[in-house]
Amino acid sequence: MKSPQLSTVIIALVFAGLAFFVFSLIEPTQTIVAIAVFIAAFIAPLIGIASSSEESVSNEVKTLYVGNLPYRANEAAVRELFSTVGQVHSVRLMKDKHTGKRRGFGFVEMAARDSDKAVEALNDTEFQQRTLKVREAKERPEKDAE
Repeated sequence: MKSPQLSTVIIALVFAGLAFFVFSLIEPTQTIVAIAVFIAAFIAPLIGIASSSEESVSNEVKTLYVGNLPYRANEAAVRELFSTVGQVHSVRLMKDKHTGKRRGFGFVEMAARDSDKAVEALNDTEFQQRTLKVREAKERPEKDAE
């Protein structure tokens, strides 16, 4: 959700002020309703801004490097292991280009809020008779287009 534009906020304030004026003329007891509408015009944009920032935090994904994987491990088994700790978005186990055999490492994309917990819980633990190495993946340097 995008934050509201200034013109939207101004229009909301004008309508809220108009509602306040009309309600206070009609019946003084409805002034409370008009005040509530006026306050809502100030609060609504702020709530929209807060919820959009919360959504971006909950949708963040971190990539973890998983090393020393058993060669027989598949994506489903690794996903199942990491799912015990948090929300898994994807699993990629690397293979040799020429032979198609797994290379013993891969990457797991997890919800950012769960990634630290996964590193702490799974690093140096045994998985299919191998001791895993789990850490946050480093960014791959971009190749220069020459």
